[in-house]
Amino acid sequence: MKIFCVGRNYVEHAKELGNDVPDEPVIFLKPKSAFLQPHMPFYYPEFTNELHYEAELVLRVSKNGKYIQERHASKYYNAFTVGIDFTARDLQQQLKEKGLPWEISKAWDNSAAVGKFIDIKPGMNLGNINFCLYKNKEMVQQANSSQMIFTFDQIVAYVSQFFSLNIGDLIFTGTPVGVGECVVGDILEGFIEDDSLLEVEIK
Repeated sequence: MKIFCVGRNYVEHAKELGNDVPDEPVIFLKPKSAFLQPHMPFYYPEFTNELHYEAELVLRVSKNGKYIQERHASKYYNAFTVGIDFTARDLQQQLKEKGLPWEISKAWDNSAAVGKFIDIKPGMNLGNINFCLYKNKEMVQQANSSQMIFTFDQIVAYVSQFFSLNIGDLIFTGTPVGVGECVVGDILEGFIEDDSLLEVEIK
């Protein structure tokens, strides 16, 4: 399994981190070991003092493909959910300032939490999905898929120009404005519409 991630896919989030709004999707990867197994505890990493949550809509790849055209892209994923891209923000900032790759701030073990998947059915409007993240029962992020700079299909087509997509791969499609810090004892809960699909306790 590969975990593809899209950075800066919401205008206001790009601005909140002081980044330019991209002309093309910004792609980075997390390895299979980054996947937090369902019902497993999440432990605060010892190498960071500034752990951030980033809630995102996540696609599940259902068909192998390469060089996929945008008009055919919807055939290559069959489910979506809400996930959290955990980030060691202090490490990331240090590495970015040095112009170095920042995988160790994003791709470490268990840094990708994924909720229960919703199967895509005919007639679903994937361009109008409401999702949100609560921290300790208080909403901290809220967005709609219509606010994405690059759509699901554009992302799938773009990624497939560089990487083969394989059944079971995951695509984190970007986080909206509102990312922030979490500490030991926090409980994060992710929703799509009114359905709670993900809960993570920081230990």
